[in-house]
Amino acid sequence: MKIIVCISHVPDTTSKITFTDNNTIFNTAGIQFIINPYDEIALSKAIDLASAHAGTVTVITVGDASTDPTIRKALAIGADNAVRVNAEPTEAWFVANQIAHYAKANDFDLILTGRESIDYNGAQVPAMLGELLHIPSVSIAKGISIVDHQAYVEREIEGGKEVISVSLPLVVGTAEGVAEPKIANMRGIMSARTKPLEVIEPTAVEALTKIETFDTLSPQGNVRLINENAVEELVNLLHTEAKVI
Repeated sequence: MKIIVCISHVPDTTSKITFTDNNTIFNTAGIQFIINPYDEIALSKAIDLASAHAGTVTVITVGDASTDPTIRKALAIGADNAVRVNAEPTEAWFVANQIAHYAKANDFDLILTGRESIDYNGAQVPAMLGELLHIPSVSIAKGISIVDHQAYVEREIEGGKEVISVSLPLVVGTAEGVAEPKIANMRGIMSARTKPLEVIEPTAVEALTKIETFDTLSPQGNVRLINENAVEELVNLLHTEAKVI
């Protein structure tokens, strides 16, 4: 079984986010980058599936040379080889096209992504990949198993869960619960230095969207604590100060 995992190079959630050029460009100065946590879940599941089905795991990302440490971490965790499309990941459509172009030429059985990246939270790439590759796509998966070239994907729905059976090849966007993120050990870290990392040039794709501006959240206002038994006071404040009732 050949599995490819799409990984994103994203800011650590503890990073202080700022913007430059009149709030049109994300400021990367001093930012610690990590593997997108949802993609890390996908990678961990891919490694488990490859182990169970005598498979291989390739990771792919779209980015410049600054993403190489993130890719090497994925290799240290357990991926067999990696591909970097040498381009700025400007938007989901562009990224999906780059990954689809490589995946189509290399005949993968299973394509795993995170449900979304934690920087832009677009949740678009998995569905776009399915459409571009003309194969099924299932997003926000909470569980995946493979039996006789058939995938069984578990999803949460209102009031319960559903299990979908789909023939491979398949794109799956993973969420929490699919697998526990793996931690690279010393052996993995050492072997990551020699595992193949192929750099390829992007295919031409016209962008469909453009970010006009960024903005940060407004500072949190003052908070007033009310005793749980002071119902009348709470109602009065909601009416006279908050003006929500």
